[in-house]
Amino acid sequence: MTHPLVLTSTLAEGLIRTITLNRHSNRNALNIPMCEAIEEAMVSAIDDGARVVILHGEGTVFSSGADLSGGVYAGGFYEALLRMLGTIQTLPIPVIAWVNGPAIGAGTQLAMACDLRVVDETALFRVPIVDVAIALDEGTIATLENLVGGSRARIMLFTGAALSSADALETGFATSAGDITAAISLAELLAAKAPLTVRHLKYEFARTSHRPYDAATRAQAARAAWESADAAESRAARAEKRPPRFTGN
Repeated sequence: MTHPLVLTSTLAEGLIRTITLNRHSNRNALNIPMCEAIEEAMVSAIDDGARVVILHGEGTVFSSGADLSGGVYAGGFYEALLRMLGTIQTLPIPVIAWVNGPAIGAGTQLAMACDLRVVDETALFRVPIVDVAIALDEGTIATLENLVGGSRARIMLFTGAALSSADALETGFATSAGDITAAISLAELLAAKAPLTVRHLKYEFARTSHRPYDAATRAQAARAAWESADAAESRAARAEKRPPRFTGN
């Protein structure tokens, strides 16, 4: 699927889907159509059998946040943003953000909704809600506090202070540093793991992100992993002293 606002491509024989924010002339700012395009691309990745998604911005900016010139103060944007963030957080496969430049406001929220964040040296995170008189949802606040600690989260939100690439790595906000090849290498590592186990982990991590799956869904996912053909393949591979070949079954 290719959308004017979002570009997609596949790697590793379809196991890795890249999603590129494609509004570089607007610093990849988010509006309702952009949020809907990202959400659609995420769902399409699942439908097409991808095991990992890499999300990044076109050009030198990850995302400048809400498009303040494009009517985001009108009804609908906040809801569209939360729906899109929720889709990413509850997607049954890992999503890696390669943060290639500033991620401001909703851009930081977008990066935080992803499971892992690979940052280049130009990455910068800032949530200046106190400067534009808007509010954040409780899930974003809780996630930021969990990633950087309560004191750092308060400074960032009360003052609009930025988190540099180095700070993001030091605090654990970022997973690792590198260019797009580093993000692809991480995606290749994840794509080779047992898909049903990864799905169950996603469900459990979603439980702590204020967008939980119900207990029955999480339990079913755990049983599916334990009883899967991939689990049998893992045992066989261990006995035969070879790498396992996981199929997601």
